[in-house]
Amino acid sequence: MTGDTLTRTRLPDRTAAAKLIVVVRAADAADYDRVLDALLDAGIRSVELTLTTPGTIDRLPKLLAQFGDAADIGVGTVTDVAQLTAAVDAGAHYLVTPITDPELVAAANRADVPIMPGGLTPTELFAAWRAGAAAVKIFPANQVGPAYLKDLRGPFPGIEAVPSGGVDLAGAAAWLRAGAAAVSVGGPLIGDALRGGDFGALRDRTAAFVATCKQVTT
Repeated sequence: MTGDTLTRTRLPDRTAAAKLIVVVRAADAADYDRVLDALLDAGIRSVELTLTTPGTIDRLPKLLAQFGDAADIGVGTVTDVAQLTAAVDAGAHYLVTPITDPELVAAANRADVPIMPGGLTPTELFAAWRAGAAAVKIFPANQVGPAYLKDLRGPFPGIEAVPSGGVDLAGAAAWLRAGAAAVSVGGPLIGDALRGGDFGALRDRTAAFVATCKQVTT
């Protein structure tokens, strides 16, 4: 962090370099495999699996064995310490939570696993950053827009932020130009792939996002 001496666990190198996290929220954890295979084949290097998907923790070790050498696999929608501990024990590369809870940040740092807490107001986002977050998740990002991050960087110049919620292809470019550390993308990239959609179209959307995030410099 710029401007303080707090020790925080940083985002994994692949995630930080890619500047793109794909959120995969499936009906069941058995649906992950085929979608992850397509995403990684198209260049994705960071995937967030959500605890709202039944069976995520149980399936995570298998997914890490299959895909973990090629991409970071994080666990999201973590809302309490028990969930955090289960995700850490299962091998999650990083953690994501939609809330600002310093207790979760402290637990993640004790486990040496990066965490991205969610918030929307300056108070929430700075509280998460001050607690030791790897980055803060601006959520829901579609309620504010990229100019909001530029405003936040005024009083909080060192803050690392990742917008999440409704970020489409054009939005990804705009947020990264505004200084986002990465963008978190779900529906606009996944589309209907988890509901039997065209995997060729999924690969095309993925390639477009990967190319955009590589091209944009802040």
